[in-house]
Amino acid sequence: MSIQAQKVVTINYTLKNDAGETIDASNDGSFCYLHGAHNIIPGLENALTGKTKDEQFSIVIPPSEAYGEHNPAITQVVDKAMFGEEQVEAGMQFHAQAEDGGLVMITIAEVNGDQITIDGNHPLAGVTLHYDVHIVDVRDATEEEINHGHIHSHGESCGH
Repeated sequence: MSIQAQKVVTINYTLKNDAGETIDASNDGSFCYLHGAHNIIPGLENALTGKTKDEQFSIVIPPSEAYGEHNPAITQVVDKAMFGEEQVEAGMQFHAQAEDGGLVMITIAEVNGDQITIDGNHPLAGVTLHYDVHIVDVRDATEEEINHGHIHSHGESCGH
């Protein structure tokens, strides 16, 4: 069965940056997603399309097909008073309300006295991603999964 829209795909992967440092890995066969529902980055989803169970491959994905380029316009300096009594330090992340009402992840990029630099970019924005992928399984999605746009498996198994 080849990977196409409305298939549930299970993969193992290792994700590295240009320096060869491991950013993330899923080696237990528990990373599953609904193909075609935009649940993973476009570059990886496109690379998986048409492949089958047990295939292995490596791919380099540019920022434009992953988390986008780093956008300095969504980085700003705010006063520490915005955080109230909470102690903040570089690297901390929190959710903030976006202009459209949704939630966005904000990272504290720098603390300089009472001046806090916050960054609304995804932590991997501007990063070229190097994936090593092993396709563990491909199955038909259930009608409920298709209607909801994501898989409904729980625990370590991505099967029915």
